[in-house]
Order: sequence, then C-alpha cells, then structure tokens
Amino acid sequence: MLGTLASVPYAGMAWMHMQFVVGLRRLGHHVYYLETTSSWPFDPTRNACVDDSAYATSYLARVMAEFGVGERWAYRRSYGDKAWFGPAAGQATELLAHADAVLNISGATRLAEEGLAVERLVYVGTDPGAHDLGFANGDAAVHMLIAEHRDCVTYGENIGTPRSGIPALPRLRAVTRQPVLLDLWSGEWAPRSAFTTVGNWRQEHRDIVYRGETYFWSKHHEFLKFIDLPRRCREDLEFATGLAGLTPDETALLTSWGWKLVDAHAFTLDPWSYRDYVVRSRGEFTVAKDQNVRLRSGWFSERSACYLAAGRPVITQDTGFPDVLPTGEGLFAFRDMDDILGAMEAIAADYDRHSAAARRIAQDYFRAETVLARLLADLGV
Repeated sequence: MLGTLASVPYAGMAWMHMQFVVGLRRLGHHVYYLETTSSWPFDPTRNACVDDSAYATSYLARVMAEFGVGERWAYRRSYGDKAWFGPAAGQATELLAHADAVLNISGATRLAEEGLAVERLVYVGTDPGAHDLGFANGDAAVHMLIAEHRDCVTYGENIGTPRSGIPALPRLRAVTRQPVLLDLWSGEWAPRSAFTTVGNWRQEHRDIVYRGETYFWSKHHEFLKFIDLPRRCREDLEFATGLAGLTPDETALLTSWGWKLVDAHAFTLDPWSYRDYVVRSRGEFTVAKDQNVRLRSGWFSERSACYLAAGRPVITQDTGFPDVLPTGEGLFAFRDMDDILGAMEAIAADYDRHSAAARRIAQDYFRAETVLARLLADLGV
C-alpha cells in the first residue's frame, strides 16, 4: 500500500488507508504500508507544511499501532534526503520492487520521480474526475502518471459504461468501492438529534473543463443549491468543517440559514474521535462534487459508507450510485429539495427500520473483506 496518510494527517485519510491495510491483512495477505512523497508533510500543530518529518512519523507510528499493523510500515523523506524511517525502512525498496501488487491510493505517489522500482503498480482512483478527465483531455502530466501503472481501478462504478459521461482510463481492470471494517463502526451508541457531515466548504483550483463544459470540484457549489434546507425541515443539520477556513461572510451565510457549524479540527486529528462523531450522529446529510453529479460517475463517499456501517441513515446527492446500490431504505439519493424532505420524513417515521437498513447495506456492499477479495480476484492477484 502506498498512500499519503502521514503527509495529510487527518482522520478521514487514516480510515481510507487503514481499512485497505487491515482488510487485506484479515484476508491473510502480508501487507505493508509505505509512504514516499516529494511533498512537504502537513503539521497541524504548526498549521503549515513543514520541511521535517517529526509529526508525520510520530503520527504514522501511532496510527499503525492503534490499527494493529505493528512493524509493517515505513516512511520516506522524499522531499529531502530520501531517508527511510520506521520499522520496515530497511525492506521498503525491496518490497516495492517485488510485491505481488502495490496499490497506489489516489495515484498520489510518483515512484518514477523518486527513482524507485516497482513490479506491479496499481492506480486506485478514489475520487473520479480530475485524472480521468485530465487523461481524456490529453494532459501530459496525467498521461505520465497513468503510464507508470500496470492496472487502474476506480471507485466510479459507472465509469466506462453508457451510464456515465466519464471515459475509462486505459488498463481499467476493476471498479470497486470503499472497504469498511464493519466491527470498528458498530456498537451501542445513542445518536444525537442532528444529521451531520464532515468536509470542506470551499476548495479552489481543481475545476476541470471537459468538452467545453466546466465541472466543479468544490462542494460549496452544491451546498448553495440547498442552503435553505434547515428552514424547510424539522431536523437539526450540522456541518463540521475547518472554521478557520471560512470567511466571515461564509460563516454568516450558513448560520443565517440555520446550519449549525462545528470545528472539524477539534476531532479530525484522531481516527477514533472522528469515528465517535460519526456514530453519535442521527444520520448524514451531504452533497457531492459537481464532477460526480453531472457526469454520473457512480462514486459513493467513504465517509457515507462509514455512517451506514454505524447504522446511521444517509441522505446524499445522486451521482448515479443508485445504479449499483439499493436506495429508499437506510440510504437515500436526492436530486432536488423534495427528494431530501421526503427522505427525512421517511426516516423520522421509522428511525429504527432505516437504521437497521443502513447497517445491512454496509454489510452487503461495503464489508472490507468482501470488497477487497473481489478486487484482488479482478486483478488476478
């Protein structure tokens, strides 16, 4: 496994990577987590990207220990002296060169840039849009990235079919979905009254033009379409985000319409406090990126899959995922305000039924061991 867990040390990233690592270990595979990136790691205690690995390596050691990975990890200071750290530091180069498969999560690691050999590199596209459309546009940098990989995998389950407007990357061997460690999200937690979600309000500079149309990355474009939801429903709606990143005008806009804002940084520096926030929610209400909505990629949020695993109903924007996942009980896809209000009324009428249905969907469709066994079979590993 190659990833950016330590370089981007937030709980959502930790869960995204570790549910792969632990799920594969549960299937009996010898799994190592390796991180090597030329980007300076982010240190949240200093609120800056830094030119040292002190926070990154200590955070990585803690997360690996908490998930029971033990000695099977290493971190390379690729932005500096190229030194490896961690218990598997002495093996890392050989592991990359001879592993049966190296899963490059989000395509975030450029091994060719780092002069590291790899036997079989697999691109795991976790957020369809930028790379897929960039490749179709002939973007030279994206072509170089994809050329490093023997195989491609995507979370966009409609990609490469007539159901989606996103063309498939070359050597697309499998579509997959987020693996979830169900037992780590289950328990007897009493939910609060609020529907919640966790995310960024505004993320600029990642929009993409494809066939003359601009497709947006930032979710605020979609939130604004439903900004008046708190005034139109009886449920409490809570948005956990980086409050320091909101302008005074943005804060005033959201609160004036009735959104409750909480500081995500208060609980997203630790995987377990993040989990506790999710499982103590009544459910999730969220939107999706315009790129996935308009192009019908079939993408589904890993965070939303975790809400389902916790038995928390999810109301989320339709990206085409109803083509591959059941909706209408425990999970609701919406296109307009009436869809949202109808879903909330249904959940309020029989919360226990929808809670059980949410958990059942997670068991049937997102169980890590099942998802990852199918992925490896599709890859021929």
